[in-house]
Amino acid sequence: MRRGFLLAAVLAGLAGPAPAQDGKLTVEMNKFEENEGGGCRAFFLFRNQTGKTFEGFEMSLAILDKQGVIDRLLSIDAAPLPADRTTLKLFEVPEIACADISEVLLHEISTCKPQNEDPVDCFPLVTLQSKTTAQLVK
Repeated sequence: MRRGFLLAAVLAGLAGPAPAQDGKLTVEMNKFEENEGGGCRAFFLFRNQTGKTFEGFEMSLAILDKQGVIDRLLSIDAAPLPADRTTLKLFEVPEIACADISEVLLHEISTCKPQNEDPVDCFPLVTLQSKTTAQLVK
């Protein structure tokens, strides 16, 4: 019995640290607002139900126009994201009207680092929602 427990402990150690996916991290594109410079201000809600605070969380978003053509890539830094909280972040999308954005594609999560831990792959734990006229998709 003791040998089996020891073997299980060794195998668990070889598997590496437990993933950060205790829950979900919902990214919601909540609202668009035209800004004075001719661009679009996007309001995002980050609902962090993972049980972990993220000290690093950067995303690359592809902004698609009305014809579905990529207009630009936009890198956004949403950190910090406290555990078990909803955080509001505003991002400027320059030189495109909100009405001209048909879709926002989550292209990449370039940084996802829980506090006091090694970086992890957050793509599987992210859920996307949109309350704007544009879709938010993976």
